[in-house]
Amino acid sequence: MEPILVYPDPPPPELAQTLDLAGHRWKAAASADAASRMEPPDGWAGAVVVADGDLEAAWAFCRAMRKRDNPLEPLLMMITGAQLGELELRDELFDDFCLTPFHPRELSARLRHLLWRSGGTSSAELVEYGPLALNLETYQATIAGHPLDLTYMEYELLKFLSQHPGKVFTREILLSRVWGYEYYGGARTVDVHIRRLRAKLGEEHANLIQTVRSVGYRFGQSRWAG
Repeated sequence: MEPILVYPDPPPPELAQTLDLAGHRWKAAASADAASRMEPPDGWAGAVVVADGDLEAAWAFCRAMRKRDNPLEPLLMMITGAQLGELELRDELFDDFCLTPFHPRELSARLRHLLWRSGGTSSAELVEYGPLALNLETYQATIAGHPLDLTYMEYELLKFLSQHPGKVFTREILLSRVWGYEYYGGARTVDVHIRRLRAKLGEEHANLIQTVRSVGYRFGQSRWAG
């Protein structure tokens, strides 16, 4: 996989850390000319453009990279909520966007999806358990062939549980492993998301997520059971 281009240089420390922890190779450039000079022989895998500082400079960078003989794509914009209106009529300049301040898991998921869609990943990684199927590249989930309309954190919770069938997790462990150590919400957050997941799984499949009294929650049975 070729490296990801990041603009500007230097990038925000939290972005650099997220890319490093996710295992991405990346290089930062301060301008479109610099990006072209340092471009690998096989081109960039994609780009992350931080626009929450100088928005006009960021758009100019995107425009220059898109107008090349070999347009740069996919391109992920990072903007603030106040800048959302600036995305209108600029669809040709970016492929997806992520709001800042961002959650590292969300940024990683969006970037992974973009790279997979553009051919950066050869095949989708799936988690399957009985009637449940989770596509880890596209963040799609189905139950008995029917799509599940899940929020980002509902998906993350279901993914984590389904990857550890038969194992019991306390609410505190789920908070730290799914929401992250930086999350300060209480254990009730887990209960609310579990309740919503069961409702979306439907009555027939709600028992995939079991309550272990006085302990926490368990997904299904161990694959080695029986």
